[in-house]
Amino acid sequence: MWKQFLGKISQKSPKSGSGGRGSLPQKCPPSCGTNGAEAELRASPPPQASAGAAVPGSETREDVFLRKLNICCVVFDFAAERGRDSPEVERKRQVLVSLVDCVSVAEEPLTEAMISACVRMFAINLFRVFPPKLHSGGAIDEDEPFFDPSWYHLQVVYELLLRFVMSPVVDVKVARKYMDNSFISRLLDLFDSDDPRERDCLKTVLHRIYGKFMGNRPFIRKAVSNIFYRFVFETDHYNGIAELLEVFGSVISGFAKPLKEEHKLFLWKALIPLHKPKTVGVYLPQLTYCITQFIEKEPKLTGTVIRGLLKYWPVTNSQKEMMFLGELEEVLELTEMADFQKCVVPLFCRIAQCLNSSHFQVAERALFLWNNKHLFDLISQNRQVILPIIYPALERNARWHWNQSVLNVTMNVRKMFFDMDERLLLACEANFQEEEKRRAASEERRRLVWERLERNATFQSVTGDIGFAVPPTSAPLVAPAMT
Repeated sequence: MWKQFLGKISQKSPKSGSGGRGSLPQKCPPSCGTNGAEAELRASPPPQASAGAAVPGSETREDVFLRKLNICCVVFDFAAERGRDSPEVERKRQVLVSLVDCVSVAEEPLTEAMISACVRMFAINLFRVFPPKLHSGGAIDEDEPFFDPSWYHLQVVYELLLRFVMSPVVDVKVARKYMDNSFISRLLDLFDSDDPRERDCLKTVLHRIYGKFMGNRPFIRKAVSNIFYRFVFETDHYNGIAELLEVFGSVISGFAKPLKEEHKLFLWKALIPLHKPKTVGVYLPQLTYCITQFIEKEPKLTGTVIRGLLKYWPVTNSQKEMMFLGELEEVLELTEMADFQKCVVPLFCRIAQCLNSSHFQVAERALFLWNNKHLFDLISQNRQVILPIIYPALERNARWHWNQSVLNVTMNVRKMFFDMDERLLLACEANFQEEEKRRAASEERRRLVWERLERNATFQSVTGDIGFAVPPTSAPLVAPAMT
């Protein structure tokens, strides 16, 4: 197999006049630019010479592998004018592709030196300062996707990293010595990349690392929690939240029952606060999936989730409020009767406010909750508590809401309650009318008080300074007697 690998490299690599086995490239820091990269590649021996030397047995399999990895440690500046048109850039890509093929079909275990060199090469190529977004001019469009110019090489490096993690010839115990917590932490930082292609590759790589390196799982969960904390409470901007949640959707589905206290804290302190940022719509489907996975594992967590949603419920953002109503419906579909009864009062106080929203889509979305069969069953069995809470909102909609669609759906919901319990509905109607009378009387008293105050103010004597009013005197002033 290794002879085939060497022969493939020999066919792909160009001939060079500089030979000799003693000029192996030295380690290159990640910051080296195009000029240094070209010089090192010119100084390194071509793959053809090495392949020829390996045939009589003078160069081992490990030596060839390490030399190729050293070639791939050269980092190019793709923002420069030459870009990927230079032969050195193409040569590195061909060597990377050959390494991917080699690791994919390898049958003999990789040595510790080979594993160490692989991890070093991954770090040099991947861990970098993200380039600024390049725009041709004019205003910057935040919705416009950004594509990293260095993806020409990064794509193959990520493919090699994925094959390396999945390969059965890589000893996990040895690899953990080099792919340690520091390496994983820097790998997680790459999720903030502006390039969606890189985040998609990272998502797959992180999922494989979590599955294979079991000793690193607690650290990965803690590190991802810290990313969520910084995003919610500090920066309010992070590109890879959706991808991280997608990975953790699979992780949560693999949690053992009953859930550990650590996992419950992750739900309450890391996932629930993700409803706070204004950009929650970008990752809400993945977040909802993670939360429903927790509820399926332990249905008693429904109360915790509903209290969290009510805590971060939007007040002035109608689009976000509609998202919350959609997620609330998915959560309530998994809710059991006992857990529903614990949070029914604060929940339907919030729903009543949504019913009276001046934004017709919010009011209509809240009314559509009654179309859910499971939720309708929960409401019907708790109507003695729910109907007195929401009847005033239904009545106000029926009398004063401006949107015809909301009026029609409101009348349908009222008819549902009428068919469900006519006596209770009539009692709520009587209570509402009495409450309206008391409210009208209170407003009339308030109006009369203000009218009296305005009349008194018109008779108040005012000096030349309009900001100074002469206080009324209750008795004439008397000068003190002189003795």
